Parts: sequence; structure tokens; C-alpha cells
Amino acid sequence: MTSKERVRNAIAKQPVDKTPLGTYLIDCDTISAVIGRQTYLRNNPGYQIAIWEGRRDEMVESMKEDLKDLFSKLDCIDLITFKEARLVPPKGYTMEDPPKKVEENIYADSKGNAFRISPETNGVTQFEFADDPIDPDSYTEEMFSDMTTPPEPDPSIFELLDYLIEEFGEERYIAGYSAGNTALTLLGGMESGMMTLALLPEVVKACNRQAVFRQNHLDQFYIRPGIAGVFMEQDFGGTNSPLVSPDMFRELCHPYLKERLTNVKKYVDQISYHSCGNTMPLMDMIIDAGVDCYESIQTNADGISIDILIDNYRDELCVWGAIPLEVLVKGTSDEARAAVRRDMDAGKRAKGYILGPSHSIAFGTKYENFMAMIDEFEKLR
Repeated sequence: MTSKERVRNAIAKQPVDKTPLGTYLIDCDTISAVIGRQTYLRNNPGYQIAIWEGRRDEMVESMKEDLKDLFSKLDCIDLITFKEARLVPPKGYTMEDPPKKVEENIYADSKGNAFRISPETNGVTQFEFADDPIDPDSYTEEMFSDMTTPPEPDPSIFELLDYLIEEFGEERYIAGYSAGNTALTLLGGMESGMMTLALLPEVVKACNRQAVFRQNHLDQFYIRPGIAGVFMEQDFGGTNSPLVSPDMFRELCHPYLKERLTNVKKYVDQISYHSCGNTMPLMDMIIDAGVDCYESIQTNADGISIDILIDNYRDELCVWGAIPLEVLVKGTSDEARAAVRRDMDAGKRAKGYILGPSHSIAFGTKYENFMAMIDEFEKLR
């Protein structure tokens, strides 16, 4: 079997010749260690500064070469998501009023927006805003009444994913974009959004209807030719429980998620979905919406594990995971190897199983642990 065939079979809960491996994403420090040079891939500060400095085209060409080298060297990875092949601004893009460096790791524009660069955490954080945030009490249904069809996007924004498909799409399973996800809508951010869900449910429904209408139209452009499936994501859970009750999810989230996944399946037949936390009380609705493969089995969350998912949803769901991120970041190589052995053994009971981390190969992962994971996986399969 090719990697693509192996993953397709696993997601369809059909026999495979050997266990497939998939990574949700690999952050820049591990990518740089693998390819032997610094990269813009998953490098949030480097990427953002290059955009501000008008170096979009130069940077994208560099990212293409890094994509090719990364997945050529990691040739045991069967399932590749779009996360390293992000959407980019259109070809030739420059900003009219880009933020400029005003002091060490601080950038600001003339409008009053300011950003802090954190190389230590691979982060870019906006801490001053030109516009005041919207007061949650001011949201109305009328704000989301416009159902005008959005314009076709510039094809060059898909340049990185199209390159990834060209290089690896024949042999590897590429899980690409959709035009977006509408489920747990948080207007104005987490705190404001949770209040809006509770106090203004009809506004949330109006927002969801508008978002689904626009995303359904744009799928025809975002779901790229040559992908094997679509990868979608939104975190629905905290460590102990879902972020909202099952009843609230059933009313305000599930119908719109299902409509979105139904539309995506006009273009592809397999959808993999990433969601962190304990989502078990929502899992029946997640599967009913159309999810075929579930990823991000958060190993430090209560009530969810490979074994629990297999025991309850063996016939309905392909399980993808779940080598603990905490082991890769803070553990030892021996612990990483033991986690691979444990999870591959658990996966034998599943009709469909893909090995992978519990989340990402996150910034700060020990390179020796990552390579131990790869080595142990190759030995076992």
C-alpha cells in the first residue's frame, strides 16, 4: 500500500498493511532540526516580520523548499495536514501601513496597533489596539443578516498547499483546507463569546447562519484538487469537561457543524477533526455531524482516551493518537518509546487507527524524544 491508500483504509475502517502515522503539525524548532536550517514554517515571529517587511514572495519560496525537505526526510509520515502549508497573502502582497520595529521585540503601526514578539514561546501578541473591542451587549441579529455571496479568493493564497500536493499528493495522504468551521462560535473572544452563547443565543444562530452560507460557497475554492481528505478543527473541551453543556452544543453548535461537514463532503469523502479536551459528552453529535477520524486525544484530560474511544465508537470512528505531548516535551526518550508501544498496542483493537501525538509536535519538544518516537514507530510497524 502507498501511504495514501493506508490512511484512506484506516479512516474507512478497512484493513491496512501496517499502522499509519500522522502528525497534526510540527513546530518550527523541530522542523529546523530535521532539515538542518532555520525555517519560516510554523515560525510565527519570523513569518509575521517577513510579511510586515514586504518579503512575502521570497519567504513563500523558502517555505516550499523546507516543506519538500521536511517530508522527504520524514518519509514515514503517511498523513500530512495543511498546518505546515498555511494560507498566505496573495502573490506580491505588501502592507500599506506595516508595523515597524520601535524597540527590541516590539512592533507598532501608525494607527495605534502594537505587537510583542516572543522568540522564547514562538509567539506574536497584539497588546495595543487601534479600535476598541465590540461591547458584547451591542451584538444584534441584524449585524449578521447580509447573505451576499463572497468573492472568489486569489488562487495564490493556496500556493503552499498546492505545492505540497504537487510534491507528495500522489503517494501521501494530504488532508487539506475547507473554507472554515462553524460550530462553537465565540463572538469577541473566549470570555465575551461564552457570555454571548448564554445570553444572546439568537444572535449566535444568526452569526452561524451567515458563516455557514459564506463558507459553503467558498468550499469550491478552498478544497484543492488532489487532496485526499479535509482536516477541520475547533476545541470543544477543557481538561474536565466540554466548554458548553451537551444541550447548548445540540442547539447552538451541532446543526451548523453538520451543515458544514455535509457541504464539505460534496467534494471529499473523508473528514478528520481536531478537538482538544474531554469531548466525550459531545462525541455522538460530533460523529453524527460527519466526522470520520478524530484527532487530539488529550491524554491529561479526564474521561477520554484511546481505549475509551475504541470501546465506545469502534464501529463509527477512526481514532488518531495519542502519544502524550507532555512526554515529548518534558519526558525522556525511553518514555517516548514506551508511549509509542502502548498506543500501537491499544490501536490493534480499533477498526481504524492512526498513530500520532496527542496534539502537535509543539514548540519546545525535545528533538531526541521526537526522533525516538519516529524510530520506535518504524521498528514496530
